[in-house]
Amino acid sequence: MGIVKKPETRQYWSADMLYHTPLYSNTMLRKRFEAILKFLHYNDNAQCPPPNDPSFDRLYKLRPILDHFAAKFSEAYIPEKNICVDESLVHFKGRLKFRQYLPNKRARYGIKLYKLCESISGYTLKFRVYEGKDSVTEPPECPPSLAVSGKIVWDMVYPLLDKGYHLYMDNFYSSLPLFQCLAARATVACGTIQKNQRGFPKTHIAQPLPRGESRALCSNNILLLKYKDKRDVLILTSIHGSGSTTVPVRGTSSTISKPDCILDYNKNMGGVDLSDQVLKPYSAMRKTKVWYKKLVVHIVQMALYNAYVLSCNAGGTGTFLEFQETVIKALISGDREEESPSTSSAAYNRIVPGQHCPNVIPPTGKKGRRQKRYRVCYQKGIRKETTYYCETCPDNPGLCIKDCFKEFHKSQNY
Repeated sequence: MGIVKKPETRQYWSADMLYHTPLYSNTMLRKRFEAILKFLHYNDNAQCPPPNDPSFDRLYKLRPILDHFAAKFSEAYIPEKNICVDESLVHFKGRLKFRQYLPNKRARYGIKLYKLCESISGYTLKFRVYEGKDSVTEPPECPPSLAVSGKIVWDMVYPLLDKGYHLYMDNFYSSLPLFQCLAARATVACGTIQKNQRGFPKTHIAQPLPRGESRALCSNNILLLKYKDKRDVLILTSIHGSGSTTVPVRGTSSTISKPDCILDYNKNMGGVDLSDQVLKPYSAMRKTKVWYKKLVVHIVQMALYNAYVLSCNAGGTGTFLEFQETVIKALISGDREEESPSTSSAAYNRIVPGQHCPNVIPPTGKKGRRQKRYRVCYQKGIRKETTYYCETCPDNPGLCIKDCFKEFHKSQNY
């Protein structure tokens, strides 16, 4: 459904020439699909603690799903040196206590996810669902000097500490205590900072600069740099020095000098956005009031993109769309070969006993397209021979083959 877009879910099973797609009706009945979707649960609600209980979990309904994928994502892949932390937003406008408003995201309203991704591929190594400002975050071995945003970063990157990774983040997470704690665990970082952040000299931040100029301060291997582009850019880094590189100005023949830390930040900060951009055209989420079902669909598609990255690293070729097509066909048909048009009607056998089910008469070694006299039609003088048979119609001699097809379509909700 993420690849084939239709206005309403029922139209995937429609027999109308504008919407007819045989794959869906051949795979599953619409009523069965709707019943599974209606009663789909991921945890036992009877075991959920009440809201006033200290152990209450707002994500209890999908906690097994979150724990499963969080573990598998980190086990299956060892990332490259450069990684990044950023927010992602799953569009949802229904009632939800921890729904967020992020004006710089395309969806703006929805469920916020903190994601740790590889910079070059967008592979999601770890993710965390935002549960509200009153939620408590206590990651292991977390220094007490970190604020809430710093604890989130520490929790995301904790399995990768002491391994020499380069971590990139935006001004929501960057702080001097966080960079110092990460550097003590052999993890260097780079990120933009806000002008009003504590711990930095105001004279250095407020001093005006001409365009293309920069000014830097360094203390304990942590560099604070201010650069003037169209507006002031403040960046904190424990990766880079104060060196600069001459780069061309877009749309002109002139050049300008830019600090290396800003060039690397622009290059390596887009891992989370890359993952979201690749998934957006194939989103299978539908409008619903049930937030956790929508979130699970998004997480499953995150897993699908991660699998695509693993496939590419193992030597696979092709686009993400082609990879999805391969996975979908394998999940639906398994090891079976694709059905030819002459045998595709065998899917009619997936029917409740007692309902009308016209089937093509199977071929023999001598005759590929067999015909026989259809008893009801022959008695009514409508048609002498047919290539179809139905096991239900002999019990109701008032039906001809045309009426049989009408009854079948009614039972399939066409």
